[in-house]
Amino acid sequence: MRISEHPIVQFNKGTKVKFTFDGRELEGYEGEPIAAALHAAGVRILGHSPRYHRPRGFYCAIGNCSSCLMVVDGEPNVRVCVEKLRAGMKVETQQGKGVIR
Repeated sequence: MRISEHPIVQFNKGTKVKFTFDGRELEGYEGEPIAAALHAAGVRILGHSPRYHRPRGFYCAIGNCSSCLMVVDGEPNVRVCVEKLRAGMKVETQQGKGVIR
């Protein structure tokens, strides 16, 4: 289920690339938002709220909320709804507030 239309965000398809999400190899299109590639791969929960641990998903898609914060290539608190996918990226579910250990 690939998102192809959004009222604000453009989803431009680049070449197909591979990346990892929590240790699993997935595919997406270079240049599309990481969250869109995860959504297309069936990933609906992008993290959990730090305080109540409630599941969070792909919500605003424009970088305004904090529902999509993940660790990307070792950097915490990346908004994957606006971060562009590149080949070989390592994307991980963020635990808590994303403090680097």
